[in-house]
Amino acid sequence: MMIGEGDKVPALKVTASDGSELDLSSPGGPLVLYFYPKDDTSGCTREAQDFTELAPQFAQAKVKVIGLSRDPMKKHEKFIDKYGLKVPLVSDEDGGVSDAFGTWVEKSMYGRKYMGMERATYLIGADGKVARAWRKVKVPGHAADVLKAAQSIGGPA
Repeated sequence: MMIGEGDKVPALKVTASDGSELDLSSPGGPLVLYFYPKDDTSGCTREAQDFTELAPQFAQAKVKVIGLSRDPMKKHEKFIDKYGLKVPLVSDEDGGVSDAFGTWVEKSMYGRKYMGMERATYLIGADGKVARAWRKVKVPGHAADVLKAAQSIGGPA
């Protein structure tokens, strides 16, 4: 299964590193959910830093930003501390969320096939519907693109 633009997000409950609990099907306001492969790798660190840098503008637009990987919460906490990240992270160790969104995919490196997280971002409206979806994301400039889209839907005043 793959969730795309216009789709209603299924009832998936997550707990973020900041202790907040969220039902992705009714986030209570616009939500950016970005999927990334692994804590403390170059691309994922850059992406988290980019979202952290823009966190004040996302907050101004009343849009919550959450990063998600299959790393355990302990690893997330180290990653957040090491880089001073301002974006809460969610651990999807059981794969329920990444499976629902279709971001756990077959990848290949040097001819070897393996399962891994596709870098993807979803802008979910307050109604729990996907307003925008970015698949196979390239990190440079991505957080700024997401911010522009998020500002256009904005949260409750």
